[in-house]
Amino acid sequence: MSAAVVIGSADLLPALVSRAGLDDETLTFSDSEPLEALQAINEHQPRLVVLERLFAATSRGAALINRLKSDPSLAETEIRVLSHAGDYSRVIARPAAVGVGAATGAAKTAKPPEPGPVAPAAPGPPAAVDAAGRPLDWHGTRRSPRFRARPGLEIQLDGDPVSVIDMSVIGAQVLSPGMVRPGQRVRVTITREGGNPPIRFRGVIAWARFELPRRAGDPGPHYRVGIEFIDADKTLLERFCQDNKAVER
Repeated sequence: MSAAVVIGSADLLPALVSRAGLDDETLTFSDSEPLEALQAINEHQPRLVVLERLFAATSRGAALINRLKSDPSLAETEIRVLSHAGDYSRVIARPAAVGVGAATGAAKTAKPPEPGPVAPAAPGPPAAVDAAGRPLDWHGTRRSPRFRARPGLEIQLDGDPVSVIDMSVIGAQVLSPGMVRPGQRVRVTITREGGNPPIRFRGVIAWARFELPRRAGDPGPHYRVGIEFIDADKTLLERFCQDNKAVER
């Protein structure tokens, strides 16, 4: 179990780690990497997740908090909103339906319950929603089902091939050998088999992270990139996703 995960603006992360009194076991993510942060949280089950106050106030920050609050497997993880400067610190209260043994836990710690609305009893945890009220999938900040791509699948960004990791009708995660930057507009081209014309549309880089190979067989230095599609034909993309998703074993 990792000690903590800290999420905030890249230039504020050292101050956040220091303010929270954390050590070298801390995993840090910039506010442009909420998906990576969530994946790390699910994998490592940290005792503490710290979100910088400004990030927590954004739609992505709110969606991430909702996702963490509604996950029963993270019932023992404290979610704290912290300012990089000043004394602001707030522990996020969880819905009663999510806590494991909430009544017993309160008795053991001899702490009064956190103020906040109590969710009605339900068969499962409440579904997280983003700022627009749309249901989120298991990654918390996605608005559409995403499919793992078959090995070797490529699309083009501004004419350059990139490897597809996963994809939906509104976005994709790819590995790019060339440098890209968040906010960069790109032309996306998807080649189809069977003589069908390619699918072309515009996209924007939502986040990008440079990675080095960690083990033998890994791709060379590359950027792991999240793309948001702007004006794509969702019907064509749905068919493409179904035709090119990885085979489950």
